[in-house]
Amino acid sequence: MPRFKKVAFIGLGLIGSSLARVIQARSLADHVVASTRSIQTLNDAKALGLIHEGYSNPIDAVRDADLVVLALPVQATEKVLVQIKPYLSKDVILTDVGSTKGNVVRAAQAVFGSDLPIGFVPGHPIAGSEHTGVHAGKVDLFAHHKVILTPLDSSASWAVQKLTQLWQAADAEVICMGVDQHDEVLAHTSHLPHLMAFNLVEQLASRQDNLDIFRYAAGGFRDFSRIAASDPQMWHDIFFANKTAILSAVDGFEAQLKTIRHLIDTDNSQALMGLLKNAQAARQHFNYMLSKHTVMEKEQVTQKFTILPQKHRFQGTFSVPGDKSVSHRSIMFGAIAEGTTHVTGFLEGEDALATLQAFKDMGVKIEGPNQGEVTIHGVGMSGLKPAGKPLDMGNSGTSIRLLSGILSAQQFDSVMIGDASLSKRPMERIAKPLRLMGAQIQTTGERGTPPISLVGAQALKGIHYDLPMASAQVKSGILLAGLWAEGETSVTEPEPTRDHTERMLRAFGYDVKTEGNRISLIGGGRLVGTNIQVPSDISSAAFFMVGAAITEDSDITLEAVGINPTRTGVIEILKHMGADIAVANERIAGGEPIADIRIRGTRTLRGIHIPEDQVPLAIDEFPALFVAASCAEGKTVLTGAAELRVKESDRIQVMVDGLQAMGIDCTATPDGIIIEGKGKSGDWSPIFTGADVESHHDHRIAMSFSIAGLRASDVVTIHGTETVATSFPTFTQLANEAGLAIQTIG
Repeated sequence: MPRFKKVAFIGLGLIGSSLARVIQARSLADHVVASTRSIQTLNDAKALGLIHEGYSNPIDAVRDADLVVLALPVQATEKVLVQIKPYLSKDVILTDVGSTKGNVVRAAQAVFGSDLPIGFVPGHPIAGSEHTGVHAGKVDLFAHHKVILTPLDSSASWAVQKLTQLWQAADAEVICMGVDQHDEVLAHTSHLPHLMAFNLVEQLASRQDNLDIFRYAAGGFRDFSRIAASDPQMWHDIFFANKTAILSAVDGFEAQLKTIRHLIDTDNSQALMGLLKNAQAARQHFNYMLSKHTVMEKEQVTQKFTILPQKHRFQGTFSVPGDKSVSHRSIMFGAIAEGTTHVTGFLEGEDALATLQAFKDMGVKIEGPNQGEVTIHGVGMSGLKPAGKPLDMGNSGTSIRLLSGILSAQQFDSVMIGDASLSKRPMERIAKPLRLMGAQIQTTGERGTPPISLVGAQALKGIHYDLPMASAQVKSGILLAGLWAEGETSVTEPEPTRDHTERMLRAFGYDVKTEGNRISLIGGGRLVGTNIQVPSDISSAAFFMVGAAITEDSDITLEAVGINPTRTGVIEILKHMGADIAVANERIAGGEPIADIRIRGTRTLRGIHIPEDQVPLAIDEFPALFVAASCAEGKTVLTGAAELRVKESDRIQVMVDGLQAMGIDCTATPDGIIIEGKGKSGDWSPIFTGADVESHHDHRIAMSFSIAGLRASDVVTIHGTETVATSFPTFTQLANEAGLAIQTIG
């Protein structure tokens, strides 16, 4: 909990008095004072126990304060700052609670110039009520609501941290974003709806039959128009303070409204239904994403896993989610195919949903997902449309690299962005070969990272490209660009990588040739819609395989897992380590081989030198395999896996750091790792010590350390686990059903 010596509120309405209630209830300050022009408000605040002293002059309030909260109308900010500037302590934290941030920053710059206080951190709690004033405040007003902080380049990290802790003490979710981004987002999501509500109520109130309209208004109207009961003076100030962004939002709304009006006027039933369904699907998509995903802005994360130490059983029969790689490609290929594609078993994780939403944004009609079923109405090779905004790939490297190939061949310009983790990942490996094909593509982030900008209407030519490093994503991006290129496009791999792209292109009727490690196709063909059954993801299954292999008397069966021969490295490596693992009921589904996999904890694993020919076939499963190696008897050595250093994180170094914190002797090498296993034949006692480990927002790291908790002697806490939802949204549920004791916090 943060602790302040003296907190000074300038203004004490709904927001200020609610925060004062939190500070008093949580004992966060020795002394709380306020300044406002209303003597009655100050007297009421003292009677309510919210403040110790009240002043009519803000100068008296801010003397010796280590936190000053500007809880006043945004247009009064500059005037108050002029008054209090000479009396602010050197290390005071200065913040505000206004709905606009640009004008607050401009007011501060007008008063302080370029020498802004290092404790100045503008803020905005997104919470409110129809009622105003000191009596309207509530101690739980901010609970389960977001508070946006907009730190400046001059803001000290300690000030941001302490403000974050203050708002978290109010049970709020704290997000950091830029000032301009805040005002743009709020103009569309808050200011425009309020303006519309005021406008609609005013419009209807001016009608002669207004009494009947309001008498028979349905719940939707009442819910929407409720916000028109907000303080008019406050919204008057906000509309002028955020004028530019609000007028832009109004222009966009008017243009969309004209489109809907035209569709209704011309009886265009099909187009209107398509628009309404797209809106419905978009809202369902974003509701799903927000319900599954802890918001992460500028790496402010609020989710972690704790695994409790206990004698774990690890048993059961499970169906893990659909294969992420196949799910991605089913959307991409179905979208550019002719006709309808029906997908079952689709992975409803954030990565695959990012791909789905991107193609919706480019005009493709997609129904679902609904319990893993998706129907895609393909637009053909030339039917994609410009999105009109950056395509957000979230955390998905597969989405951004494969779409780079597709978008490089379109007739329109495109921009792709990602979250904090994806924005650090290298993209020049796909950009360079696409440039050789004639694409105009730029990696506009530092060191060749996203955002990615592509200029349309380029005539692509096929190339013959030798991959310097085995990568299914780069190979696939090149081949997908080759669909539109003149002549033959071929890729030669140093080692075989997953071949889902080749298999699925053939399933959609496109001829792809594979000759050893060389894959080729001729541009100018067409894809035809088909049915795709997505197998269970072997990468997700790997965590349960390793968990069973390191736990005494375990017995896990994983049903209908994809066993594509370019993905089965994890099975072969575990067998080589001596795991009791069996593959049964092999069959074909949707062009992909699948089987049931049973793993039992009957013997101690042994350390091995992992064969390099298996490395590309298990590249995503190595974090989990490092946990298995830690529980093995003897040394495990991995070489030839430099690719692991450029995944969602540097998976070699991040795993080494975490394993060392958990008591494992291991060493990172440039292209691999050396792990001294602590296992002993017949001994199933704990291998790992309890520890706090960082996942660096990498979903596979987070799940791997979770599985390590099966053999830990004390509590294991894993930070930054919100990205687990990108690939395995049901991980904690299934792991707990199997017997692991995971608690999710945040």
